[in-house]
Amino acid sequence: MPHGIEISGESCRGCVNCIKACPTEAMRVIRGRLKIIAERCIACGECFRICRHRAISLKESEWASIADDRSMLLVTDPALCTQFSWPPDPGILEDILRDIGFDPVFDDTALAFDLAAMAQARSIEGDDTRELPMISTYCPSVVRLVQIRFPELIPNLSPVESPLETSIDLWRTRHNRYDVPSALVAPCPARIAMVNKPVGREASSIDHVVSTARVAKEILSRNYAPSREQAIPKANSRWVNWSASGGEAVHVRLFENRPLKTLAVSGMRSVIGILQDIELRRLKGVDFIEARVCDMGCIGGIANAESSFLSRLKVENYGFDRDNLSQELHDLSKRLVHTMTPEETE
Repeated sequence: MPHGIEISGESCRGCVNCIKACPTEAMRVIRGRLKIIAERCIACGECFRICRHRAISLKESEWASIADDRSMLLVTDPALCTQFSWPPDPGILEDILRDIGFDPVFDDTALAFDLAAMAQARSIEGDDTRELPMISTYCPSVVRLVQIRFPELIPNLSPVESPLETSIDLWRTRHNRYDVPSALVAPCPARIAMVNKPVGREASSIDHVVSTARVAKEILSRNYAPSREQAIPKANSRWVNWSASGGEAVHVRLFENRPLKTLAVSGMRSVIGILQDIELRRLKGVDFIEARVCDMGCIGGIANAESSFLSRLKVENYGFDRDNLSQELHDLSKRLVHTMTPEETE
């Protein structure tokens, strides 16, 4: 699995802090040089966080190749909406990205996240033989962590496709155009790895990936100041709440036909702890686990620009859009939400 990070041998000082921090022992010193064992890497970014010598960096696409292509479709992780001083309304960000020259697929993204939440609820309720609690597969690092350290929990992994992938699939299906290039704005190396070598599908629907910090830098350099009219929410914003821990669980419960018991955990130690509890059968009665290896969720990703605490505050102040959901979601879910095969680890 391409791991979303790369090592600069010239900057490495041999302190081995990254080796100590790695939760799956994927870092090794081989013939005097630091190496990443791809088969064991979960792309969590813990090595990046702890490296004081900047010897580890993100392995993202070249910004120029993305910025210069005016036909580029842009799908953004919800965390991007929380990186600025204005409210995290996707409608504001959509206007700005179009002004820069991108074609954001926010309508399809909103629909894809609704579909994913609904499919998750139906998957829990519709199969009495499925192992519970079901573990969210939205965080690629959690999927890989289960595969490597907790393989007996693979049956607990959700079969629901990543809504970020589904966003592009929806756009291309709706427009019947499959040759238009696309890029993902990612808050972490796990999302970079998701594009380079996705788990559960042969190839990603997305062509390029760039960090949230890089796109935020481009936006901030242009000194955008949304007007009062722009600051009025005008788009389905439920998907933005997935950026912070707990947002997915709340979204899933919107579609429940029976009361669902959900837990949301974030941070590597907490995630490992909850997986150990599932392994020991201590969570009987819990239906769904939303797990993120980054503290506070995707807003805590290492490829973000904003403080995760400020991002969390923005999401909490913005609230949760609970508008009625259309019948279209129920029709599309049967056709467009793919089934994952998380047992595949290559």
